[in-house]
Amino acid sequence: MAVDHATVRRIAHLARIKLEDAEVPHLASELNAILAFIEELAAVDIEGVEPMTSVTPMRMKERPDVVTMGNIADEIVANAPATEDHYFVVPKVVE
Repeated sequence: MAVDHATVRRIAHLARIKLEDAEVPHLASELNAILAFIEELAAVDIEGVEPMTSVTPMRMKERPDVVTMGNIADEIVANAPATEDHYFVVPKVVE
């Protein structure tokens, strides 16, 4: 898949990035290089490879899924400047 100049301009428009005309060819080549690398990665045979969480073998730490400190809503909002019914009250920012 190749990215042409029109596609670069459309991507820039969608991302709300202002592009000068001189920048378009450079960005097109950069995007094409990224896509070529992704295609190269897709060609790698990963059959039989186990998913990893790290490059070194290790087990993820697990903890029991239990509630340890419930019913402390009053303590949580104790230092808030304004609260209402265990919620933080903040100024309205969206009209």
